[in-house]
Amino acid sequence: MIIRLGNTLARKIKETVLPPVAPGPNPFADWTARLFTADHTQYILVSNTATLYSAVFYGRGITDANQLINRMLDNLRDIAEKDGFESIYENRVAPETGEFSFSKAVNRSVTGSMNDLIFQARDYLHSDEISPFDVALRLNKTPMSYLKYEHPRETFGRMALELERSETKDNIIPFPGTQTVWKDR
Repeated sequence: MIIRLGNTLARKIKETVLPPVAPGPNPFADWTARLFTADHTQYILVSNTATLYSAVFYGRGITDANQLINRMLDNLRDIAEKDGFESIYENRVAPETGEFSFSKAVNRSVTGSMNDLIFQARDYLHSDEISPFDVALRLNKTPMSYLKYEHPRETFGRMALELERSETKDNIIPFPGTQTVWKDR
């Protein structure tokens, strides 16, 4: 699994040497994570690099890569279950959790979109006083220009359906932020 870290989060977990890593064949194994603050509290936004499907959780207490990975996976699983994507998590995300690579963010469109998501998350956390979990649910229903104004939740589910269909045809359909991957197995 690839986790693309923002600079402040990389410093927080002491992962300061971040090589650029090309997207892999499984877009469900490529995530981007950013640290942000709202009302003097640290939060982490983790978004699927291809779909912007996101989880938001507290950053307090996360001081190394293992803590980040464990909290990230717990929150991604919880969000996926709430949205009815438990099979996507179990079949597409969980199998990729045996090995992790940290990378710097390489797609400026994703970084810009995450800046928009962070701006919205700050507003929700400040004005609506809701939990980070509920913030993520709202963010996943927000149309994003990177996705041609589709919602991350819809795009995440559609990506799973299209990958499943295309695997039966022996090829993969690329998504924004990914490259064309295998045709032969």
